[in-house]
Amino acid sequence: MKSKLLFFLLFSLLSQNCLRQQSVRCQEENAVDNSLTIEEMDKIGGLTLVAPPRPFVKNPMVDIQAVNADWIAVIPYGFTRLSEAKVSYNLDWQWWGEREVGVTESIRLAKAEGIKVMLKPQIYIPNSWTGTLDFEESILWENWEKDNSAYILHMAELAEAEKVELFCIGTEFKVAIQKRPEYWVNLIRQVREVYHGELTYASNWDNYHNIPFWSELDYVGINAYFPLCDSKTPSKNELLNNWKPILQQIEDFQCVVDKPIIFTEFGYLSTDACASKTWELEQKINSININETAQAVALDALFSTFWDKSWWQGGFLWKWFPEMQGHEGYPEKDYTPQGKEAEKIISKWYVY
Repeated sequence: MKSKLLFFLLFSLLSQNCLRQQSVRCQEENAVDNSLTIEEMDKIGGLTLVAPPRPFVKNPMVDIQAVNADWIAVIPYGFTRLSEAKVSYNLDWQWWGEREVGVTESIRLAKAEGIKVMLKPQIYIPNSWTGTLDFEESILWENWEKDNSAYILHMAELAEAEKVELFCIGTEFKVAIQKRPEYWVNLIRQVREVYHGELTYASNWDNYHNIPFWSELDYVGINAYFPLCDSKTPSKNELLNNWKPILQQIEDFQCVVDKPIIFTEFGYLSTDACASKTWELEQKINSININETAQAVALDALFSTFWDKSWWQGGFLWKWFPEMQGHEGYPEKDYTPQGKEAEKIISKWYVY
């Protein structure tokens, strides 16, 4: 195990030039064929279901199917505070859709309509980001890992019981994986003992090449918030050109790691400059203008870039509000395409 981890840790330090050389050799040796037609591919046309605060009044899957989506991601949030080495979940004060009762109902409604599911238990840290989670003492790491394992394994058992097709073992950890890689390999193997579907992990867009355990999973998962340009309303051609080097880097990486890739999250705010650094836009959401066209064009360019790549298996749009429940007060600017120009783009691509 240690030798495998060491290999992938060393691999993550390779320069892009070295990776490119490996990819060229890889493609020559394996004669990679990216010529599949759209009709021959089985892409994930997914939406991330925002966990609603209250039970559904009507079946949300009707609206999901209306945009031709055939997958949803369901997120039973767990909570960690930076000052506490613990994970809490399925608590009475959580929204209905985040608790086990709501998660189970969401899955069952989806399955009844033929919609497939990724269960994506995800840690939320108030006023912080999971990528920065860190503890100075080993005992604190061990306490947090014990709690996190209980949370993930409980959700994996639920996924098995409900016949969920895809399970995500974590989202956007950075320091935790750099410092404690063996924990994650052990966690994956424990998950496989209780869950027999396919597994992925949701890596941040700038860190997917540093994950040491892709060999243990079925898919490379990327939260694809790549900054492309600062234009208020970029043209599709501008975005397509700016995607080219990113596409090449991902393609090089995929050939070396030899795993299909899904975008565990992707999406754009419906605002000016939505194809730039989206995390910065979120911080100033009240002061930026609504721009539905920019969002629609950005999504169209993403699909146009990746859809015909045989190694890209689709992904999950962030995000979709069932009955418009759970929004943060600015749905007209949020990532959802509901009732916006982007809804037609989603419907067009997801029909395949």
